[in-house]
Amino acid sequence: MYFQWYPGHMTKAKRMMQENIKLIDLIIELVDARIPISSRNPDIDALGQHKARLILLNKADLTEDQWNDQWVRYFENLGYSVLKINAKKGGSMKSIYGVIDEACKEKKERDRKRGILNRPVRAMVVGIPNVGKSTFINTLAGKAATKTGNKPGVTKGKQWIRLNKNVELLDTPGILWPKFDDAKVGLDLALIGSIKDDILNIEELALALIDFLQAHYPKVLPKKYGIEEKTNGIEVIQGIAKSRNCLIKGNEWDTEKACKILLDDFRNGRLGKITLEFTKDYD
Repeated sequence: MYFQWYPGHMTKAKRMMQENIKLIDLIIELVDARIPISSRNPDIDALGQHKARLILLNKADLTEDQWNDQWVRYFENLGYSVLKINAKKGGSMKSIYGVIDEACKEKKERDRKRGILNRPVRAMVVGIPNVGKSTFINTLAGKAATKTGNKPGVTKGKQWIRLNKNVELLDTPGILWPKFDDAKVGLDLALIGSIKDDILNIEELALALIDFLQAHYPKVLPKKYGIEEKTNGIEVIQGIAKSRNCLIKGNEWDTEKACKILLDDFRNGRLGKITLEFTKDYD
């Protein structure tokens, strides 16, 4: 099972980011707190050399606090400024400006020595599709400054947003990279919705999620759908179809609909707080 998605507009978006990096003081990179490694585009590190860096663990409300805290320490040990946030609900958003100031203190000191005072920090907001960049900007700006959506590919071009006299943001389209070297990365991105569902085998994706949950969160499926703990993947899907009364003509169970229900419940936190990546696997 291998997942890959790199439409043509992403090449254009990457080129646009490369052209604008010279204008930027800070790169704000949003990652999905459920998959902090898989949701990092490796091209960003090459793009952001010699720039201040801030990593935001977005959707932190969908995963366990213990792992959020460990991921914060993991990235801090690599030299990044880090903050866990919930852009949709505004969690920890008030802390952003202080973290931006701290991340850019060296830049501000250089400006001061050169006699440049009160120049706003210019930050580029980057991340993979569907990680919440536009929602983050809108919440921070307190208005609908950018288009948002719950599917990848909503932001198509660059947008400058002035937050206040001290900070300006450049919103950029979500981009992936041409080839995933690790099949698990593609799977993780598909699970959180960063790869379009209409190019995926939804049943294979649901079965992979079931395998993970049974290995790491064995109580989740029985609690949510009333399914026995050691039921195999196909039986779990059938059990979900029964519990949600998903029927097709002939009174057969609609397993495709059941798979979509499972994925939607996971993506929206209705299965509880679930982490797909653990720091111990990256030590």
